[in-house]
Amino acid sequence: MTMEAADLVIGAEGEVTIPMPAFLIEHERALILFDTSFSPILNENPRDYFGDLADVFKVKSSPEQRIDRQISKLGFRAEDITHVVLSHTHSDHAGGLYLFPQAKFFIGPGEFDWAAAPAEASAYLIRHADDIAPVKHFDWTTLGGPELDLLGDGSITVLHTPGHTPGELSVIVKLPSQTIVLTADTVHLREGLDRMQPDPADWNYGEAVKSLEILRDLEAQGHRLWIAHDPDDWKSFGALVPQE
Repeated sequence: MTMEAADLVIGAEGEVTIPMPAFLIEHERALILFDTSFSPILNENPRDYFGDLADVFKVKSSPEQRIDRQISKLGFRAEDITHVVLSHTHSDHAGGLYLFPQAKFFIGPGEFDWAAAPAEASAYLIRHADDIAPVKHFDWTTLGGPELDLLGDGSITVLHTPGHTPGELSVIVKLPSQTIVLTADTVHLREGLDRMQPDPADWNYGEAVKSLEILRDLEAQGHRLWIAHDPDDWKSFGALVPQE
């Protein structure tokens, strides 16, 4: 998606083309999806999903980029997903929830209530009737504290990093070679972290800056941050993606 950088970081300049990812985490006891990307409707035809906004957002996608087909390319099926951690309820993260009814779902505190009645500035980012309402009956767990050891072995920790939305979540993944923090929309571009500037559409600027400080502290501890929408982070982490 190509957009103005100022729509992602207060004071940023110029235009930026950003990836819109989800993350699949393979564990010996689980197959975990962090976010579910847009609804496959967008992958089939962005105009069917966005209408005229497809031209404004300059969306580029294809049917092969549907989240279920991406999972298949990695040798799994949508039915194999055991856990889904939803960073927040914006449509580019929550659009594919319905594809995984068998999974255990995790969400941040206050997120469902906020998504049902968001502020005007960010309401266009949420498709509550399409993405959220149809899956409310799934097996959901709401984080009850600042963090959750997802599998009980310290390998995957879910963090409450509010600001962008009330229930915004990040995930710490301990790999054999390194520890990576998947930031989701706690920060959108590396520039936001460098300048400690929130997204202009954030729910709460003060909470957003506190969460940026959490990310900085984790980076100071030696963790690598993967800022989901940052195009340079996407390039630098490409080695983690199986090469054809």
